Amino acid sequence: MPDTPHRPLSPERHAARRADRTVAVIGGGPAGLMAAETLIQGGVRVDLYDAMPSVGRKFLLAGVGGMNITHSEPFDAFLSRYGARAPVIKPLLEALPPAALRAWVHGLGVETFVGSSGRVFPRDMKAAPLLRAWLHRLRESGVRVHVRHRWLGWDDAGALRFAAPQGELAVQADAAVLALGGGSWAKLGSDGAWVPLLAQRGIGVAPLAPANCGFDAAGGWSEHLRSRFAGQPLKTVALRFTDAAGLTHERRGELMLSDSGIEGSLAYALSAPLRDTIAAQGTVTVRLDLAPDKTPDRVVAEVAHPRGARSLSSHLQSRAGIRGAKMALLREILPAEQLNDPARLAHAIKSLPLTLVAPRPLDEAISSAGGVRFEALDARLMLRELPGVFCAGEMLDWEAPTGGYLLTACFASGRAAGQGALTYLNERHAATD
Repeated sequence: MPDTPHRPLSPERHAARRADRTVAVIGGGPAGLMAAETLIQGGVRVDLYDAMPSVGRKFLLAGVGGMNITHSEPFDAFLSRYGARAPVIKPLLEALPPAALRAWVHGLGVETFVGSSGRVFPRDMKAAPLLRAWLHRLRESGVRVHVRHRWLGWDDAGALRFAAPQGELAVQADAAVLALGGGSWAKLGSDGAWVPLLAQRGIGVAPLAPANCGFDAAGGWSEHLRSRFAGQPLKTVALRFTDAAGLTHERRGELMLSDSGIEGSLAYALSAPLRDTIAAQGTVTVRLDLAPDKTPDRVVAEVAHPRGARSLSSHLQSRAGIRGAKMALLREILPAEQLNDPARLAHAIKSLPLTLVAPRPLDEAISSAGGVRFEALDARLMLRELPGVFCAGEMLDWEAPTGGYLLTACFASGRAAGQGALTYLNERHAATD
């Protein structure tokens, strides 16, 4: 007897219907892999495609200096790191909060610990063991992984097009999850090539921009500074500036001198307002406090202390703790007469002006801002103009600082997109039962 709305399908028949459905997940980063896991657990067939020779390449790179998975701070503080996009990121994180993500990692047989900064790391600090265990579980669950398959959009019949080693392929799927990354680190697969493919379909995409990036200083550095101090840290400094809206930002941390300006964790943490202020004004002048643990009066007293036959460098090192890259930066920015005026020098140590003129290029950034606008998506992360197509991960229009926030939102959005696709398939097939 044919199925009708008056004769509900049995659980066995529902399971059979689900097993006949295929979802294509495009992109093998954390968001795509989490979407694939959610979908395969939902009983559908999953094919995962990635343009690179192997999946998770940017994920592995993020683990080179220590795999920072998430952060242990209270949820409200954690959520605030997403800035203006916090309201739309909130439901994703509520469904997969940092504690649940940490438990998920433990389920892969990878132990974690909380560092002194509150960041959460795998016990061995490496990404590769976690990725290997995850891929093994996905393949054992039935996820079919296809590498060297670059997505080219859709053909006239609505099939997904891929450039593959054997030539162009057309793939029919009941739904698709796009998890194609942002625009940083093109050599690892995040090249933003998907932007025109969606724009052609009328999908709203905010321009991709560098996030968690370094900045160029006005005029660049002298050859002396570049050759001797590029790559050297400015440990424990404070950076302060006023953005285009008149809001003052101030934060302590560590900077690093680059070939053309500054980078490092402190620059990354403030990269969004710095980038946006430069876009609005053309430049931004920041003030660096090179001795944030000393009061202005203390610095004045120490610098004014008689130095006798000692050089200025030796004097500042012993009296004010200014050495290495900090001393080099003072010499780079200040004229000789200010270096030799104790009062003016002390003021510069506490408030050294540095004008920044541009963020570093997108491909050098740790992550990217911009992407598919949330207004183009429904609550399930499905494109309103393309029913059955979902988006997740860094290709969405959000940004966050390093510290576990990027990865957590990628995992959470991948899970949400996978669940959204399952709901869509169930609703669509229920209508035909």
